[in-house]
Amino acid sequence: MSGFLAGLCVAILPLLAAGFWLGRRTAHPQNLGGLGTPVEHATFETLHTASLAAPPLRAGLTEETARKSARRLRSLLGTDALCLTDQKQVLVWDGVGGHHRTEIMERLAGPLETGRGEAFPLTCDAPDCPVRWAVVAPLTVDDRVHGALVACAPRESAVLVRAAGEVARWVSVQLELADLDQSRTRLIEAEIKVLRAQISPHFIFNSLAVIASFVRTDPERARELLLEFADFTRYSFRRHGDFTTLADELHAIDHYLALVRARFSDRLSVTLQIAPEVLPVALPFLCLQPLVENAVKHGLEGKTEKCHIQITAQDTGAEALVVIEDDGAGMDPVLLRRILAGEVSPSGGIGLSNVDDRLRQVYGDSHGLVIETAVGAGMKVTARLPKYQPGVHSASRLTGG
Repeated sequence: MSGFLAGLCVAILPLLAAGFWLGRRTAHPQNLGGLGTPVEHATFETLHTASLAAPPLRAGLTEETARKSARRLRSLLGTDALCLTDQKQVLVWDGVGGHHRTEIMERLAGPLETGRGEAFPLTCDAPDCPVRWAVVAPLTVDDRVHGALVACAPRESAVLVRAAGEVARWVSVQLELADLDQSRTRLIEAEIKVLRAQISPHFIFNSLAVIASFVRTDPERARELLLEFADFTRYSFRRHGDFTTLADELHAIDHYLALVRARFSDRLSVTLQIAPEVLPVALPFLCLQPLVENAVKHGLEGKTEKCHIQITAQDTGAEALVVIEDDGAGMDPVLLRRILAGEVSPSGGIGLSNVDDRLRQVYGDSHGLVIETAVGAGMKVTARLPKYQPGVHSASRLTGG
């Protein structure tokens, strides 16, 4: 990531330089309202225009994103026309001279193959067309050419060649960010699939066995548990949304615990202390339920007496503090560190490392799980969930089948 940030700085600084040049062409003291020098005003205008062009490009290079950003990019360069292309077609043409689309695409074969920019004259029989020269700057991500930015002007200009190249590099940075966002989304989806695959087959088998045991002796109880099982599996295997709300996650946990209590009866007791104001907080899907399952597993493992699990969710201002604690067998801290580092796999059930990794990916390393444990001393797992995080939005709650 440090290399990427360095590349980002390299891309932005020349863009500002291009903004200085373009700003000097258009900025006049009488238009500044007395605020700053022409160069300062040009810098502000360049940054403002770039900030407006960036969001669409963060979704990748498509006809829609190209259309939304093209006018801003043309404004950065101050050209008569600008087009964005992918490998096969012109995605958008902004400005005059749209009849040059076909000629442009015919001349792009070389730049799209080599990744090198070119400048060439355009053929035009229209006397009133101001577009006579084109500058091609490829858009590349990880040494792969995605398309091109083409700036069109009345005449050849070495300054425009340099400016178009720097703007294209800035656009390429935005596309690289889009690629990283998509990679992160794919990674999160893959990890959710792993979590679903790791939902204990023993839990499913034991739940169905418990339900079956009540069919004759207590049909109403069997019906209630069957509905709990259906709701739990529906939530766990839903197919939309990387994020959910704390309320929905706790609702799924309630279904899970109802099935566990039916099996272990009075051996398991659970206390919940939930602050109502944190219920709408968004968090990664299937984030807390594995922690509760881990608490149940380790809380009851190797014990004949009762196990107590406490789940609390507090409002700490900018964050929701969620704590899941059991009084079970606990774990050797050295072994736990190796599990979280991925050096060893947990013995059965769903490991803590998956949840820890996902929290760090979404919120940053400072928001990984905090786990306190020792052999025979139970386990306390703490998760800090920011109330507001860019890009973290919960999906609507499922209410149907």
